[in-house]
Amino acid sequence: MREFQHRTVLLDATLQALQPRPGGRYIDGTLGGGGHAEGILNACGPDGLVVGIDRDPNALTAAGQRLAAFGDRFQPVRGRFGDVAQLASAWAPVDGLVLDLGVSSPQLDHADRGFSFQHDGPVDMRMDPDGGESAAQLIDRLDADALADILYRFGEEPRSRRIARAIIAGRPWTSTLALAECIARSSGYRGSRTHPATRSFQAIRIAVNDELGELERALEAALELLRPGGRMAVISFHSLEDRFVKQRFRELAGRRTPRDEFGNPIEPPRGRLIHPRGIAGRDADPDNPRARSARLRVLETLPQP
Repeated sequence: MREFQHRTVLLDATLQALQPRPGGRYIDGTLGGGGHAEGILNACGPDGLVVGIDRDPNALTAAGQRLAAFGDRFQPVRGRFGDVAQLASAWAPVDGLVLDLGVSSPQLDHADRGFSFQHDGPVDMRMDPDGGESAAQLIDRLDADALADILYRFGEEPRSRRIARAIIAGRPWTSTLALAECIARSSGYRGSRTHPATRSFQAIRIAVNDELGELERALEAALELLRPGGRMAVISFHSLEDRFVKQRFRELAGRRTPRDEFGNPIEPPRGRLIHPRGIAGRDADPDNPRARSARLRVLETLPQP
């Protein structure tokens, strides 16, 4: 098993938001290297419990080794965080849930996972390397219009049409470096601060792993798993994710729900916002390079009539 470590993003801010207590039950829906889970386990001792979910077997193995000293207080579960309602129902109700979205540093660093164009690797991008459709297979079955829609919707790529046509013309793709070069050449970008393939790689990765669908399902499931007063903390790394979380949290807090003639919400709010504007990683975790684009948003559930 390869080393699976990275510096945990917004750890202190997440712990302050979740407020772990002794004996509490918590879910880390994106376990990764286990940094958030470890922080929660230390804070909710001596008898609190954390359920850690991840679809990547390398992450589960590494986190299991890191958290072995906590014994049965740590419960690893392999699966998608969008299926958290089924995967963690045995431990409900829980006091808190954390989601650290996107791809982890170890997944980016290992070229054979195909997430990055910093080193050459297969065009894969699956968070679960044992199943599902790879990025190369996705590209092979799409036409140019469908691929352009993915690049625009999930990568907010304004030159999606010309990039998609070039990708389709060059398939099949077996090299991340070759794919990135094709995108850079066809995009026409010159002198940009980020690599011209960054948005396209993000978009393809999100489509391969159904990341926004997973996020939507997880946010709904959390409402059923959390006890009244429980909190969910979500860390996002790009505007698409953050916009979705912000809008959904505002709806749940009654800020975007239909209102009656007197201006009162027709349905009672299901939660309240903690830090309504969110917490920016560059402010709360300034020494962590991976936190520069991160934003933490927190919702506390309310009792329902």
